[in-house]
Amino acid sequence: MAVQTAPAPPQSHPAAPSKPRSRRRMLKLGGAVLALALVCAASLAFGSRPISFDVLIAALTDYDPTNGDHAVVHSRIPRTVTGLMVGAALGLAGAAMQGVARNPLADPGILGVNAGAALAIVMGIYLFGVADVSGYIWFAFGGAALAAVVVYAIASLGREGASPLKLALAGAALSAGLGSLMNAVLVSNQETLDRFRFWQVGTVSGRGWDILLPVLPFLIIGTLLTLATGKALNSLSLGDDIARGLGQNVAVARGVAALGVVILCGAATATAGPIAFVGLVIPHIVRVLTGPDYRWILPFSVVLAPVLLISADIVGRLILPPGEVQVGIMTAVIGAPVFIWLVRARKLAQL
Repeated sequence: MAVQTAPAPPQSHPAAPSKPRSRRRMLKLGGAVLALALVCAASLAFGSRPISFDVLIAALTDYDPTNGDHAVVHSRIPRTVTGLMVGAALGLAGAAMQGVARNPLADPGILGVNAGAALAIVMGIYLFGVADVSGYIWFAFGGAALAAVVVYAIASLGREGASPLKLALAGAALSAGLGSLMNAVLVSNQETLDRFRFWQVGTVSGRGWDILLPVLPFLIIGTLLTLATGKALNSLSLGDDIARGLGQNVAVARGVAALGVVILCGAATATAGPIAFVGLVIPHIVRVLTGPDYRWILPFSVVLAPVLLISADIVGRLILPPGEVQVGIMTAVIGAPVFIWLVRARKLAQL
């Protein structure tokens, strides 16, 4: 009697479903890049002196130094580039911090990194008379790194280790303490206060190439270093034990990501001052578009964070003509309601 064999089940191709998903993500990333380009063009066109589209194109392609409108466009280029660089750094740092800490509330401002950088800059002004960004940046790096180490050390105390809740609490406590120390120094020295108060608000105006070029190498290094941690952050998001089971060196992965965050936060804070909510809100918006994969969250954050920052700067220029509201204030005004809506809509509790 012939034995009938059952037909072999069709082989599955696990990579096939991911191709349409990757294609959709690439299309979304292309749309984000287009949105960034449009916002940058708007930053060059809008302000106390509006510029028409044809004049904008002419100023960029056939610059005439005797034309006042052309001069206005070129004077806005460093400001726009500052928003682009600082926004990308803060968005990427916020996304990486949320992955390292496994905490949806992780942000350079909430975890005390910005406060550490700010206090270090104040001490640099007070003790050493530092007066420019080339000096600020080294104090910002040191303060940001020290604050990150202290927060992690405090949160690591106890049986559970550095849990997301303990990291947030330690960061909030350290931010309050560092803020008090900074205010004590400022009220005791008028010269330090005069130098610091213009930087403290958080602004992208008044930044020229003499400020941007020294910071650019640090931002490039920090960006490349942090983007390379996407796969490691995916493992860390599953928990330390599972990450070790997958062959991930947890300490090295967390250390590399933390180093990238410190470089990005130090450079961005030294350039534009402390700017809040960009690194907190953008990663949550990005997850709506990409899902939980940090290999996509990180590059999307690099593109979409400058969209928020530059848009806030544009609104700040237009809201109270002929004056303007600094971008550090506008990001808080725009970012806080958006984040509250995201938390209520998605019920974000943990990553």
